[in-house]
Amino acid sequence: MAQGDIPEDGGGLTLRQLIHLIYALFAVGLLSGGFFGVATIAALVLAYLKRADAIGTVYAGHIDWIIRTFWWGLLWLALSAVATLVFIGWATGLVAIVWMVYRIARGWLAHFSGETPLPGF
Repeated sequence: MAQGDIPEDGGGLTLRQLIHLIYALFAVGLLSGGFFGVATIAALVLAYLKRADAIGTVYAGHIDWIIRTFWWGLLWLALSAVATLVFIGWATGLVAIVWMVYRIARGWLAHFSGETPLPGF
């Protein structure tokens, strides 16, 4: 087994399973149009809580990927909300949401492949 595949207390989730859960929570929160926004916050909290446990594993890149996706997405959505005053915010908001969905899909697919998402777009 790879490092991070064994639960610390024998009864919890492995880091691999936890990363799947974090991606799933983020996707549910994002794709529900904010209706289940608490799921996205839960994913972020879990990512921050398990960040130290993942240091030195392939999962550390996934946790950083998720955290960066959340904060950059929130920034672009906030800027888009302000830009709705000049009617361009709807388009930039849609682009921000598509970008976040892309990042979650790209990271989750990399996780299924056992790889770390590459930095970049």
